[in-house]
Amino acid sequence: MLSHMDEQDLPERQFGWQDMWLSPENDPREQNTVPGERKLLVTYLRDYRYTLEMKCAGLDADALARRAVPPSNLSLLGLIRHLTEAERAWFRRAMAGQDAPSVYRTPESPGGDHDDAVADPAVVELAWRNWRAEVAFAEEFVAGAPSLDITGTTKDGQPIELREVLVHMIEEYARHCGHADLLRERIDGRVGQ
Repeated sequence: MLSHMDEQDLPERQFGWQDMWLSPENDPREQNTVPGERKLLVTYLRDYRYTLEMKCAGLDADALARRAVPPSNLSLLGLIRHLTEAERAWFRRAMAGQDAPSVYRTPESPGGDHDDAVADPAVVELAWRNWRAEVAFAEEFVAGAPSLDITGTTKDGQPIELREVLVHMIEEYARHCGHADLLRERIDGRVGQ
């Protein structure tokens, strides 16, 4: 339980339709069901990617690197870096079969995606650039795939269909966008869709 002093240090919680991230008419996410399995999965994943960007919008390096609560190493910047690793692992390595080493994780720092997410504008810029490059690769790969039935190989050597990778990535983003909601509210009290 927080002491009275700790509660005073927290941002004031803001909520109201006027405080939402975007007005409904400017929201790039598709709110309605779309026809076809591929389009549906691609749309859900794209919308979660947009959500992550919205949750991080307008924050400086200090805010993006701010940790949730001790002892957690969770931060918005860490989530960007973690999701870069997830995109890379599933689309480049598992599905495309590329030799694509981790961007942030090393034997010396296996949790480098989160642990090394420091409040440095250059680190933030690189994190966004890496994330956008992985998202672009994934979108291009999925768009060019002849079907969702194509298979790749997991790190354990098991076959996996593209559709399962897409569902997994939707789950991964959904989980971490929930984290991002709480992190953003802790930073400046802002809540939103």
